Amino acid sequence: MLQTYDERNRDLIVNIDGTLVHRDEAGVSPFDSTVQNGDGVWEGLRLYDGRIFRLSDHLARLRHSALALAYEGIPDEAEIRRELARTLDANGMQDGVHVRLTLSRGRKYTSGLDPRINTAGTTLIIIAEYKSPVYDKSGLRLITAAHRRPPADVLDQKIHSCNQLTSILAKLEANAAGADDALMLDTRGFVAETNATHVFLVAGGVVETPTTAACPEGITRRVVLELCAEHAIPARERDLTLAEVYRADELFCTGTMGELAPVTEVDGRMIGTGGVGRLTRRLSCLFGQRTKAEGEQILAPDEPAQEVR
Repeated sequence: MLQTYDERNRDLIVNIDGTLVHRDEAGVSPFDSTVQNGDGVWEGLRLYDGRIFRLSDHLARLRHSALALAYEGIPDEAEIRRELARTLDANGMQDGVHVRLTLSRGRKYTSGLDPRINTAGTTLIIIAEYKSPVYDKSGLRLITAAHRRPPADVLDQKIHSCNQLTSILAKLEANAAGADDALMLDTRGFVAETNATHVFLVAGGVVETPTTAACPEGITRRVVLELCAEHAIPARERDLTLAEVYRADELFCTGTMGELAPVTEVDGRMIGTGGVGRLTRRLSCLFGQRTKAEGEQILAPDEPAQEVR
């Protein structure tokens, strides 16, 4: 699964700490914590017909991650919403857009690891791109990665961190194997998630997903569990083994960038009938209905976006 270039994104305007600038002229300080140490947190948002789906949930998770890392000068929700509006307005965007929010600890006055040398406050970066859901809805092929998801005593996955090296290493394994993505286990041998998405399986009419012991608290994951509860679809969270994945009737991934995407093969083994399963199809339809009905309108800023440099 390789994302392709969208010509509409050639002249994107991005937002660096409130400054709107052409993508080719944007810059972040070499002393910024994201550059120096990968010390940042992030969120992915999706814009549907002028509305961002589950925006409050995403902004809450961003703030919780920043608080867990003891960031100082965290921008409040109103400020982030205002900068989101300015960025979308500068690009004239209304639909089919994925937004990446990055918040770092900010700039250091000298190179180093100690957070006490960060005295300039946080850095907020907003990138909005035209981007359709990136996964093939006819079925993904996964391999199981050798690299594991770390537990909370190593790196708590409830901190939605820019430190994604384990994911990158797992993705390298998937690329080398000619697979779309990699399924990742935790250090106990239970399924955690893929290198980029949460995972659900269906067995005997029951929808099951791993606990969040070694994966983030996904927003799309939460919506799927809500949909199951609302539509009387049996669902549960528990430790899942690789053997249970292999013998599942259905398997699908969830995430903001890809929505719901079926998985038809893992480690060369066909999952279920090798096609899109009944519950996967139903939940995908219900999710689509939810995104059409919900979402927070991002109002145009009070003043037109300032001229970009």
